[in-house]
Amino acid sequence: MTERLEQQIAFLNEADKLKQIIRGTTLCDASRYENSAEHSWHLTLYALVLADQAGEGVDINRVIKMLILHDLVEIDAGDNPIFGSFDATAMEADEVAAADRIFGLLPNDLRDELRATWEEFEAASSPSAQFAKSLDRFQPPMQNLQSGGGSWTDYNVSEQMIADRVGSKIAIGAPRLWEFARTKIAGFFAAHMKR
Repeated sequence: MTERLEQQIAFLNEADKLKQIIRGTTLCDASRYENSAEHSWHLTLYALVLADQAGEGVDINRVIKMLILHDLVEIDAGDNPIFGSFDATAMEADEVAAADRIFGLLPNDLRDELRATWEEFEAASSPSAQFAKSLDRFQPPMQNLQSGGGSWTDYNVSEQMIADRVGSKIAIGAPRLWEFARTKIAGFFAAHMKR
């Protein structure tokens, strides 16, 4: 019993490092960049509040579980902003190695369960994972809209780039959210940015 608890606490202490990983998206008030732990928390709140946007077969409790776990690998692999440039193959390998190490801190049963949940999210292999992935792509544009452009300005992003890089990823699991975002994004670019 003591060994199990030691492993659980070691994992939880390690997870605290997610607070140190700075993302490419600012807070809604643009006062600073958010960290990955804040992002994960905010996404779980998105899942609770936007559950009515989920399609058939989506288990919101499972979505929340995926979202609270999905970025833990960034403790080792770092954050790769969607509009940044990075080697996707190398990033995937880094994330798998991070998952091995971080989930490996847990007792075997929890290791296997939480790792499988993370893998389900990564593969978008279920309706719940597809909705979770959609929320993960929907939240940053909502923050960029609120902050006056945020990372779109930082990365010199066009409306078309947003549609190409996140549109289909949102639409696959939450088509109504993509329609909402698309309209808001078009309005923002019409008012604030050159096309």
